[in-house]
Amino acid sequence: MNAPRIDNYPAFWRYYLREHARPATRGWHYIGTTLTLCCLAVAIATRNGWWLLAMVVLGYGPAWIGHFTIERNRPATFRYPVWSLASDLKLYLFWLSGRLPGELEKAGISPK
Repeated sequence: MNAPRIDNYPAFWRYYLREHARPATRGWHYIGTTLTLCCLAVAIATRNGWWLLAMVVLGYGPAWIGHFTIERNRPATFRYPVWSLASDLKLYLFWLSGRLPGELEKAGISPK
């Protein structure tokens, strides 16, 4: 990958949104994040560490399906793991709160 390195989070957030331009890609992310949060709750409630592994698999699996089959790009997780995880949660919260369309517009994406 020869793209210039992103060195600040606001620039990364705009990049992240552009990499999730299609609603179906974001939908796969919402599924993955929901499953992750459910696994975390079960892990805490049962004190069973295997749910933490399930959390990773069920969180990233759907998100990567969206990238590879719909968006046809490489997940940002591979190059920016911490910012990508933070942005997955931020995307989810903005979606739940109804504020995502405004963020998409700021990044130059139609909020369809």
